[in-house]
Amino acid sequence: MRRARGRGRLSVLLVVLALVLAGWFVAGGWYGAGPLDEDAAFVVPDGSSLAAVADKLEREGAIGSAGGFRWRARLFAGGAPIKAGEFLLPEGASASRILAIIQGDEVVRRMIVVPEGMPSVMVHDRLMAKPELTGAIEVPAEGSVLPDSYDYQKGESRKAVLARMQAAMTATLAELWAKRAPGIATKTPQEALALASIVEKETGVAAERKTVAGLYSNRLRQGMMLQADPTIIYPITKGKPLGRRIRQSEIQAINDYNTYAMVGLPKGPITNPGRDSIAAVLAPAKTAALYMVADGKGGHVFASTLAEHNANVEKWFAIRRARGEL
Repeated sequence: MRRARGRGRLSVLLVVLALVLAGWFVAGGWYGAGPLDEDAAFVVPDGSSLAAVADKLEREGAIGSAGGFRWRARLFAGGAPIKAGEFLLPEGASASRILAIIQGDEVVRRMIVVPEGMPSVMVHDRLMAKPELTGAIEVPAEGSVLPDSYDYQKGESRKAVLARMQAAMTATLAELWAKRAPGIATKTPQEALALASIVEKETGVAAERKTVAGLYSNRLRQGMMLQADPTIIYPITKGKPLGRRIRQSEIQAINDYNTYAMVGLPKGPITNPGRDSIAAVLAPAKTAALYMVADGKGGHVFASTLAEHNANVEKWFAIRRARGEL
């Protein structure tokens, strides 16, 4: 009788021990440290299922078993959906921690910045220089990209990122054109874009942007040459810095862009203008200005007559002589 009781107690102990070991195995595989020996980026593609993600995690060495991950996730985790994107998995991350990361908001944000006034050839170069992006693109049409900051995912195509940049410009131009002031000098959105690109290149001072837009609008209405230096440079460099002074032969060159040799707007934009430059052209300052010259402080001095302008030019030359530039 005593032997039977002893065997019964032993059986109970063995069952308890087995349950403890099973619990340790199940919980340890979920909450215990994982196999990652360093932080690692992990991408969840759009529309991925738990099974597909588990298989990908196993292939990339973040977990030991895809099957174990799946059934433990069903046992321990809630029903929150997995999110698409790129995530950073820390060294030794447990399966529990990994699932929480890819269900949460800890998406790695990769950004590409297109500054105001960046020409399309440089936008192309910037996109091509991002090793996380895939595929090749042609240089986009000048003026088709809205300068801004854009996020992208590792493995995304350059074509897709560029499409977002161009869609943003299309939407912004349509929005601002619908709000344009009456009687502006530009007759179409594309004309406005071309003039905005000149304004963008002519001034980096936000406070004078509308005045510069008003000046060039006045010249357009009066049939005067715009005489914008950046339009001389664009056919030579496609918008990249010239790196030297403009030559007299270049000032006189006849082409579709040089506004020193033609009346009216160039055939298209000479850069990608920002939202503020487009808005300035579509609601320019009411000014009598027809001329401007640098003031030596980063901005410009404006004039409505040639005599006043020539006096301002002499002051600018005096500043340059004092600096040793002439």
